[in-house]
Amino acid sequence: MKRRIWKLEYSITIYFLLGLVLLLVPLHIENYWQARMITRWNDKFEKISYMFSVINAQKNDEILKSFAQADSTELREKMLYQIIKPYLRISPPNKYPRRYKPRFANGSRVPKNSEFYFPEIYFSEKKMTIVGLKDLTDTKTEDSAWFMMMVDTNGLLPPNTWGRDIFGLYIFDEGHIEPFGHDYPIEKLMTDCSEKGLGFGCSYYYLIGGEYND
Repeated sequence: MKRRIWKLEYSITIYFLLGLVLLLVPLHIENYWQARMITRWNDKFEKISYMFSVINAQKNDEILKSFAQADSTELREKMLYQIIKPYLRISPPNKYPRRYKPRFANGSRVPKNSEFYFPEIYFSEKKMTIVGLKDLTDTKTEDSAWFMMMVDTNGLLPPNTWGRDIFGLYIFDEGHIEPFGHDYPIEKLMTDCSEKGLGFGCSYYYLIGGEYND
């Protein structure tokens, strides 16, 4: 009788531990995956920041004149693409993949009329990364950014979501860059970098040590 009770208690313990493992392993994998994406974004931002510092040091009057004379957003985007192409190992513009449908952190799809929708994307680093460019010259003020850049650190692989594997930055005059969310107060960063937000603030929040809020 005691032996049967012992076996029953032993079985219950084993099942309990197994259930606990099944609950904790996905959480551990998710935390590891997000930490990896954050590390990638930190590395990308540092690389892009250095890239623009080098470009700024090498720029000349002809480049500035060409940008000033460009009469369309498409032309200015192509010019910027040509400048950064060798640094980020970017391939020519690709037809927008049907299966690439970026989303906000709250799960809603990024509409084509959104400020943060990038109609043309570029593959870099052997298609392991996706880069998007958008010219802001037509709407810029004296202190506003010239361009926006989107970086999907996971390429075409899911989740293709802002704040998870998609991040962004503004490009200002003199090659100065700032991540999306750099002007958000900390309360807005915490809300935006969560399942309730859009995920733009994560681009800055992660750089100062913040984490995604489930």
